[in-house]
Amino acid sequence: MPPGALVLKSRLVMLRFFPLRLLALAAAAATLAGCAGDREHQLVISVPEQRLLLLKNGQPLATYPVSTSKFGLGDRPGGNGTPLGEMHIAEKIGGGLPAGAVLKHREPTGEILAPDAPGRDPIVSRILWLKGDELGNRHAFDRYIYIHGTPEERNVGQPVSYGCVRMKSRDVIALFDEIGTGARVYIRDTSLTAAAAPYLVAPPPAASTPAPTLVAATAPTTASGASSAAPPAPPSSRQ
Repeated sequence: MPPGALVLKSRLVMLRFFPLRLLALAAAAATLAGCAGDREHQLVISVPEQRLLLLKNGQPLATYPVSTSKFGLGDRPGGNGTPLGEMHIAEKIGGGLPAGAVLKHREPTGEILAPDAPGRDPIVSRILWLKGDELGNRHAFDRYIYIHGTPEERNVGQPVSYGCVRMKSRDVIALFDEIGTGARVYIRDTSLTAAAAPYLVAPPPAASTPAPTLVAATAPTTASGASSAAPPAPPSSRQ
């Protein structure tokens, strides 16, 4: 094969794989952008206690009851387990919707459900879509693992979901309004105290205020320099 043909062939091969490289770079950039965002807040979820702790700069801000999967833990595609490990908020969906607004395929349907509406169990109010940052939860985003509102508020605090993390509408709205995309999420199979310990930061010591110096009061003086204080009374002659 002539040298010119070899050069042309190599360039064609490069052009063939160039779009794939662009896609890979775009995916990496999107991941880094998602991991940036909100660096102030961390969410720690204890599966045994079915509770979520919200931290801001390492300080506890609020705790909420949640519900993880009734099928246990896991990240298997097609499974219904709740994944463990470190994740982050990749997308926020439903901002401005009223509490109880039904979301189907991440779009509002226009229906609004009251808490504990009989016979209904859709996603409501807000969605915080999780993306896994570890090998053991890498399928979370593609499995549509959310933190979301549920109308079955009577069951929050028990593991009753199909893999997501459920919250009461008022709680998920408050959480949604507080945090941004990129906030870290840690789901642990341990107590909330143990799960949160690595992320807690001791508050700075309070600034000490020096005690005021007490100065004895002195009587004012006259123009001649003599004290204007009244002279002591003479001793009484009464015995």
